[in-house]
Amino acid sequence: MAISDFTLYELSLLFRKKQFSLTISQESFLSEVEQRFVILPITANIALQAFQLPADYPRDPADRIIGATALIEDIPLLTADREIRRSRAVPTIW
Repeated sequence: MAISDFTLYELSLLFRKKQFSLTISQESFLSEVEQRFVILPITANIALQAFQLPADYPRDPADRIIGATALIEDIPLLTADREIRRSRAVPTIW
């Protein structure tokens, strides 16, 4: 399984905002994620694809990078975000 490198930032942000709590430190959690997933870097193609997503796709840069990564890497995006799913711009699982 793979995730966009930007997902690590998003997870850090959710942890910091206390959107979820863990019994381990934030550092340990992120280290565990890095060990269990392939981390996909932002490439030129991903950056370009992020700007080519349709207008009804969320404008949040993180959402666009993560969605573009899924498209370029040809992997479905696991998300609960209704706007992303509703746009149908990226194949999703949820």
